[in-house]
Amino acid sequence: MQGLSTDRPAPGAAGQPIHTMTFGDLFAALKAGWRDFLRAPLFGLATGGFIAVIGIVIVASLTVWDMPWLIYPFAIGFPLVGPFAAVGLYEVSRRLAEGERPAFRDVAAVIWAQRRREVSWMAFVMLFVFWVWMYQVRLLIALCLGLVSFASFEQFLTVVFTTQSGLIFLAAGHVVGGFLALVLFSITVFSIPMLLERDLDIVTAMITSVKAVFQSPVVMLGWGVFVTLSILAASAPLFLGLLVVLPVFGHATWHLYRRAIPAPV
Repeated sequence: MQGLSTDRPAPGAAGQPIHTMTFGDLFAALKAGWRDFLRAPLFGLATGGFIAVIGIVIVASLTVWDMPWLIYPFAIGFPLVGPFAAVGLYEVSRRLAEGERPAFRDVAAVIWAQRRREVSWMAFVMLFVFWVWMYQVRLLIALCLGLVSFASFEQFLTVVFTTQSGLIFLAAGHVVGGFLALVLFSITVFSIPMLLERDLDIVTAMITSVKAVFQSPVVMLGWGVFVTLSILAASAPLFLGLLVVLPVFGHATWHLYRRAIPAPV
């Protein structure tokens, strides 16, 4: 396959071969993701639009419930659930690669079928990590800022960025959040597309995904940071940027997975 390292693949869990990734693989996967988005734009727009609506509803709810200070940590943690949101996009890319013309009914049937497969357990793992992230934010606020409430999001930002305790909270929160993001990224970036395509158990898929990430740590860490920052930037204008950014990265992740862990012959 063009763009892959010429090194002999290292064995993953259950004998899955793993290729060492290069930055050339990232660019090639991103290019392929953009191409898939252009070939089947309605799938991407529907997925990005659905996630954008969810984001808008949550932000509006936090505002109505007088908890606007949770908007910032929510926005930081929002990309954590991205891989699961892209399940349908993985299926679209898989069908396009096989020369098929994806239809909404067929893709929806595949997504619905995942409720009885291992992918549904990955959803539980991702939501649990997201819950841990939001809980530790509350805990850090109590430890660093005390038992206080904020009347507005602007007041929260003022306290965080202009006081010593706020800066300590910001630093500690990003360290903990970065660790949780690294763990979740490592176990999900390849495991979800792998579970979608192959008959594997969740543990094998997660172990293989972690091995693939740590076999190419600099490249994969760069990919994770790039995706996270891009999604955060796309979320700024009322999440509308997700209409394009999320599907492109979803398709690109599928192609990156195929490069890192080639389909069994």
